[in-house]
Formats: sequence, C-alpha cells, structure tokens
Amino acid sequence: MEPVTHLLTGACLSRAGLNRRTAYATMAMVLAAEAPDIDVLWYLRGPITGLAHHRGISHTLIAAPLLALATTGVVWGWHKLRTRLPGRLRPKPLQQQISWLWIWLLSLIAVFSHLLLDYTNAYGLRPLFPFNPKWYSGDLVFILEPVMLLLLGMALVMPWLLSLADREIGARRVEFPGRGWAWFAIVGILLLWGWRWVEHDKALALMDNGALTGDRILKRSAVPYPVNPYRWTLVAETPESFVRGHASTRTGEVVSDPIRDTLYKQQTTLAALNAKRSYLGQIYLDWSAYPYVEDIGPVPVDGVAPPVLAAGQQWTTIRFRDLRYNYPDLLGNRESPLTAYAYVLNSREMAAMILNGKEEDR
Repeated sequence: MEPVTHLLTGACLSRAGLNRRTAYATMAMVLAAEAPDIDVLWYLRGPITGLAHHRGISHTLIAAPLLALATTGVVWGWHKLRTRLPGRLRPKPLQQQISWLWIWLLSLIAVFSHLLLDYTNAYGLRPLFPFNPKWYSGDLVFILEPVMLLLLGMALVMPWLLSLADREIGARRVEFPGRGWAWFAIVGILLLWGWRWVEHDKALALMDNGALTGDRILKRSAVPYPVNPYRWTLVAETPESFVRGHASTRTGEVVSDPIRDTLYKQQTTLAALNAKRSYLGQIYLDWSAYPYVEDIGPVPVDGVAPPVLAAGQQWTTIRFRDLRYNYPDLLGNRESPLTAYAYVLNSREMAAMILNGKEEDR
C-alpha cells in the first residue's frame, strides 16, 4: 500500500488500546508501520536496482523483529534527546511509564501490519525471502484504496472534532480518546477485505467457467480496481497466449477485445533473449507474475535517446510488461506502470535499460 495508509494504520492500531501499555506507543507504531519501506532508498541507485530490492528483505518475517528493534532505538534516542533539552525547551514530563519491551512488541505488531497490508494488493511480497523467493499476493484491494483511507482518517479526525465539542460544554477530558473510532476503522477494513475476498473468488470463477477464454488456462488472476468491489481486471495465461479482460462480479459480465486483449506468445528473437538475460531482464522476470516480452523494433522510448550507431550497427527495442496492470479507465493513453525497455545493439549488447521512463547506468 502507499505510505499514508501504513502510517494511519499504525496510529489507528495504537489508539485501539495499545497506547495504554507504555509511553511513546503511538510514535513507535507509526514509525514501525512504515519502516519496511526503508528499501525505497535503493531507488537512489537507479529504478531497476530499486525494483530488485523493493519489498525485498525488509518485507520479510525474518527482518520484522530487527525493524521493530531499530524503531525502538529511534524512540529511545528521541527520549534521551527530549530529556536533555535545556530549561524552557524541555517538554512536560511523560504521563505514562516507559516499557521498552512493550515498545518493541508494539513496533513488531506495526511492522506485521505493513506486511499484511502489502499482501492484500496485487504487487504482493516475499515474506519468506531469502529462503523462499516466491511472491504472494492477496489481490484484494488497490494499492491506493480510498475506502480504507476514509475509515482510517475518520478514526483519527472524529475524536479530535468531538473533543472540541467537549471543551465547549466543559466535559471531562478523556485520557485515551478515540478507542471506539479506531475499532470502527479496523472492523470496517476487515469487513471490506471479506467482501473483496468473496468478489475476488467470483471473478476467478468467471474465468474458470470460460467467460474470458475457451482455451485451457495455465494460470489466472483477478486484480482489483479502487473503490468498486465489483470491478476487476482479469488476466489468464494459456499455452499459446495471454488474454486480458474486465469483469463485473455484480452482473457477471466479462469484456475482452479479441484483438487488443489477446497477446500471442511470440517466438523469442536473439535480441529479446539477450535482453532477458541482462540485469534488467533477470530482475523483471523474477518479479513479474505475467511477463510479456516483445521485440518492437527500433522504437525510441520517451525521454531516453536511442543509441548512436557506428557503421554497420543496428538496434532494436525490447519491451517488458506485466499484464496484471491493465487499467485503461485509469491510465488513459499512458503506458502501464512498471513497463521496462531495453535498447539492444546488434541483437547482443545492452545500450540502455529503462524502467518507468528512467534509464539506469550499469
């Protein structure tokens, strides 16, 4: 999920009652809920290196206790800093006792919430890496789900608004406000996931019943749209092709254009074979669930100049796509996210490797 959902989830979990255990509970859980995304720093090395490490070791069960420990260390450092500030700069004394064990345990819960949320979308994660490199994804919610953001936002905003009203009438201040609203958001998200799970199974059943393709299906997925639990983008792999489409589980209708949405498996050219063996190809094929690699000829990529040719040289462009990301309603004429390209000289040499419009030197 995107960062805001993770941060709000950490705050909501704390307000559900865990903030009664120790001082700094909310601070620790908010930080830990976003901690696994520390791997975004790899994007500083380039987009392909970023893809290689995104949702990698920091999104695993083996790293979770260590991330919780690191979060505890950050909170400890903040505590030491605030207690050493001089006179007027020093904050008021804490109203709660500090339990560093509880801070670590709550941080661990928040890290696990991050892994669970990332599992629920189509990108998925590898929780058992490096022992098991397999990707797992629940395909239940879009990477940015407005309904979840609304529930989490209400859980934090409504107690604040109600506290303003309480001040006007002189009501007694509640020591740990918002517990009921936090549980409202948590239960609401669980119900949303359950609803989505049911509709996801219906979308898969439509493909199993031949609504998308009459050919033998080797693998199939139903990927969610935001907001609408009945709207799904479909992709299926058959022995000869990949078939895409869109389904409404409310009406049982499946829409697929035989020309645009049926992508036949091409014979691999030498240039495409070498592109698959390149750094870009290895990373992309390791991550992608439905990779479609095609030699599209000498076609320049927006923002990246084609290679300068010497006498007798020729070049071609190899395009990598993951067919799960088929959202024409959302993207319009823009290319699918995480589309990659390689410029290949004389069918063998990688002249450029490009992901999401950005080139990586390697």
